[in-house]
Amino acid sequence: MILIILKQLLLRSQPKTKMSLLEHINTPKDIKQWPIEQLELLAEEIRKKIINTVASTGGHLASNLGAVELILALHYVFDSPDDLFFFDTSHQSYTHKLLTGRNKKFQSLRQNHGICGFSHPKESVHDHVFAGHAGTAFSTSLGAAIARDSLDEKNHILSILGDGSLTCGLTLEALNQIPKNLKNFLLILNDNKMAISKNVGNITNVLSRLINNPATNKLYMEIIGILEKVPAVGDFLAKSGKKVTDFLKHLVSPASFFEPFGLSYIGPIDGHDIKKLIDTLIKLKNHPKPILLHILTTKGKGMTKAAENPTPYHGVKPFHIDSGIAIEKESITFPKIFGQTIVELGRSHLNLAVITPAMVEGSHISLFQENFPQRCFDVGIAEGHSITFASGLALKRKMKVIVSIYASFLQRALDNVFHDICLQNIPITIAIDRSGINAPDGATHHGIYDLAFLAAMPNLILAQPRNGHVLKELLYASMKWTSPSAIRYPNQPTEQSSLPIASRSVGLGEVLIQGTKVLLIGIGSSLDIAFEVRQLLKPHGFDATIFDPIFIKPLDENTLKALCASHDAVITIEEHVMQFGFASILDSFLIRNNFFSPKILHFGIEDIIVEHGSLKDIRKELGLDPEHITQAILNLFKDEKNDFRPFSQQGKKTFL
Repeated sequence: MILIILKQLLLRSQPKTKMSLLEHINTPKDIKQWPIEQLELLAEEIRKKIINTVASTGGHLASNLGAVELILALHYVFDSPDDLFFFDTSHQSYTHKLLTGRNKKFQSLRQNHGICGFSHPKESVHDHVFAGHAGTAFSTSLGAAIARDSLDEKNHILSILGDGSLTCGLTLEALNQIPKNLKNFLLILNDNKMAISKNVGNITNVLSRLINNPATNKLYMEIIGILEKVPAVGDFLAKSGKKVTDFLKHLVSPASFFEPFGLSYIGPIDGHDIKKLIDTLIKLKNHPKPILLHILTTKGKGMTKAAENPTPYHGVKPFHIDSGIAIEKESITFPKIFGQTIVELGRSHLNLAVITPAMVEGSHISLFQENFPQRCFDVGIAEGHSITFASGLALKRKMKVIVSIYASFLQRALDNVFHDICLQNIPITIAIDRSGINAPDGATHHGIYDLAFLAAMPNLILAQPRNGHVLKELLYASMKWTSPSAIRYPNQPTEQSSLPIASRSVGLGEVLIQGTKVLLIGIGSSLDIAFEVRQLLKPHGFDATIFDPIFIKPLDENTLKALCASHDAVITIEEHVMQFGFASILDSFLIRNNFFSPKILHFGIEDIIVEHGSLKDIRKELGLDPEHITQAILNLFKDEKNDFRPFSQQGKKTFL
């Protein structure tokens, strides 16, 4: 009752202009003298701000709603940016952004030139690294702490981990290196019992048995207290019984997991009790040893639908606040076609296994998992292991294996792809989701680099379908291939087709429209741009040919030779870096085959960092919009003296 009265008084004491609490905050220092009751009101306001903004822009919802009090408490006790905050993955850092001068711009979240959905050092001095993938925070913060000590600095280093991070090998490697005498170093384990999906693996099983026991430290302290109260010999018994009490503590405590690595374990404590969080952090602030503080939070707290359905509300598209239903009608996408197709393949190939590194829902594997649970393997946030594990499953051709993995996550498994798949020539299929520009997520998530390293892999078949039907055909065909393959596709809408499944032969492309003079080559969904360019060229007297290579490796060299010999200009379009992407592959082909007559224009991504925004806006800034490409082609033909020259058409370099 007293708390309710205090909250009402605080609300009445707000300025008559009804200025929000957030509008009083320019830096985290502004909240340091606020009473706990006012921080609780601020937490409520922050949750409303996050819900209202994400409902408009889309973004990571449930994870941010669960971390509000924790981040408030951290900023209350520590002094950012002097004290360094490292958020693992950083998709849960919206509260941090609101407290560090980005409140007024927060409505631009994930929009073109707006606030990034992840940590972004160009955005604020309070963000120290780009962070969009799990497992990086511990290693980075450990390096920063050791560098601090070598320079004899005294600031604090904080690493905020989700419990899903403990399934990531990088986190465990950092745990193995931590010095036992590291001061002013705090790891916060934000335990909401899941990462994106429900956590998997034996480490999770161990921790769920040990960690999720709120009585851990209480039991230990009660035993000590009882022994100390024994008349005359209490102190002696308490000291002598230390081994017994330690044993009892380790029976129920995660300390047995963490303390052998040199970490002092504290917790678990309620991650939504701001007072308890602040009191605990103050006591731990100057501890002489590295500490792991374990807190328990509810993913999606403050929004009933998000709390009850944390997985679908982890990352959301714009939605109606009242109902929680997405504003845009769900469309068929490449990943959905993939999910449907692997179920069909699972029924006809009883030895087919599907692997994912913690992306069951995102990659649309859940239906396969429901139908074939014994043949579906979620290995956790362990990208390298997912590839090498697949090589073992498919060894001696005993099983057919598909590994579904995001393009940007595949970068973490480059050595595994080479050493354990391609070098061994094991015919697994790597389904590369989210290839191309992943517009709202930005720099850490674009799948625009994988062609550069995959094209160098021995034995690897590399393909990209232009639509969902061709994706389906390639997946069916891959079941017969005797070499490893990678099929890359974007998270973009595509059409559903009832056409029969045509057989796809390795290395054969398709001429989609036969024309003259100008040859347009698009990679995957970039062919949609090529079709628009063809229409724009028509009024200027050009009837362009459109060619879909389908296979980037091996190339359909016979068709390409004929096409390049019969056209005056060759134009390539790709959502990939041009250096070592398809542009480089085609240039190499032309030089090797002594083609010196056609004019060449390449449209793709220069050597720049591509930011977040809408797909349309990003394409326009990169010069990948149909109008820009059309004008460049027309300009090319204005200069008839133009001989063969590989030419990279640059977009407007407005990115970093």
